[in-house]
Amino acid sequence: MRAAMVSELREDTINSDAVAAAFSVVPRHLFAPGEPLEAVYDANTPLVTKTGPDGTALSSVSAAHIQAVMLEQAEIEPGMRVLEIGSGGYNAALIAQLVGPAGSVTSVDIDPVIVARARAFLQEAGYERVRVVQADAEHGVPEQAPYDRIIVTVGAWDIPPAWIEQLAERGRIVVPLRFSGLSRCIAFDRSGNGLVSRSYCLGGFVPMQGEGTFAETLVPINGEATLRLDGPDPGFDVPALRKAIHGPRIERWSGAAFDLPDELELFVVTSAPKVPFLHASQLLVDQGVFTPAVTYGTAVLVEGGSFAYRTKRENKGTDGWESGVFAYGPQAEAVAERYVGLLRRWAADYRRRGAARIEYLPRHAGQVAPAGWYAPKRHGVVAVSWP
Repeated sequence: MRAAMVSELREDTINSDAVAAAFSVVPRHLFAPGEPLEAVYDANTPLVTKTGPDGTALSSVSAAHIQAVMLEQAEIEPGMRVLEIGSGGYNAALIAQLVGPAGSVTSVDIDPVIVARARAFLQEAGYERVRVVQADAEHGVPEQAPYDRIIVTVGAWDIPPAWIEQLAERGRIVVPLRFSGLSRCIAFDRSGNGLVSRSYCLGGFVPMQGEGTFAETLVPINGEATLRLDGPDPGFDVPALRKAIHGPRIERWSGAAFDLPDELELFVVTSAPKVPFLHASQLLVDQGVFTPAVTYGTAVLVEGGSFAYRTKRENKGTDGWESGVFAYGPQAEAVAERYVGLLRRWAADYRRRGAARIEYLPRHAGQVAPAGWYAPKRHGVVAVSWP
């Protein structure tokens, strides 16, 4: 089963022999006792190891697919010093295989239960040399710094100063970073006092606990639809939006191809101020008010009491699918035109993987806000540009 998993990952995820060898050697099932082997060795199945009182996942063995993606992004070499933020044991064992006996691996987690489990699993699997530390990862683990690589396996809303301070001069941080309602696994390299993306991809994890905890803002429109965003409510006209939901809807089509939806979404969100995500119930979908996309959340442009979100339709003239928008409210035409303009611009100039440049700029006294789009954080800003 392990060999079959590695073979599948080799098809579209693992590029390097070193990462393939690590997945081939580490016994994943020892880090998820009691789980069916079919689930353990399914490349796309995460294994929840702890839940909160409300059933929310607090810790998990991530899907092998996303672990492989992040290890490829990290480009770990033998002899490196690596800090893993968020313990489970399995990923630390993979890293230990990559750094070899001359390297070192430190794994930190805030939860004493998870720490104890990780230590026990690593010892059973033969990876006693991995250090597992109980601490709030907001402060890193300075005793073992500097690190050539920092790999974050929990959802982070910010990059604490300690992570950058404990990173080697030519080091790299791979982190599933949340900004403006999005989550992207970003490989950041040092650039002066800040960080600049080397690669990024879609990916999310259970959220960080401790000082790095962050809660999104929810703006209920009615009992069946909610706007979600990071940061404070900018003052949405909720009564007008509520009225617009059940009013007339227009559709406008871009004539541009629809594909790479995660890249297109990143472009839309970072090309306009304060783009929230609309989440709505299956009831509104069944009533024909919205498409099924809203049950997972979709980026919306809002202007006063009007809004628009992206949709698609079959069109052989645009490589199979064409992008468009549905718009609601008294300014539906204007907001639809604005959204369609973004769809056309992306298709013409940025329809590819990795077109964005993502930077993290630590906050300091007298700092001037960056030009272009950015999302403020506690310790700095995330700036996204489209060269």
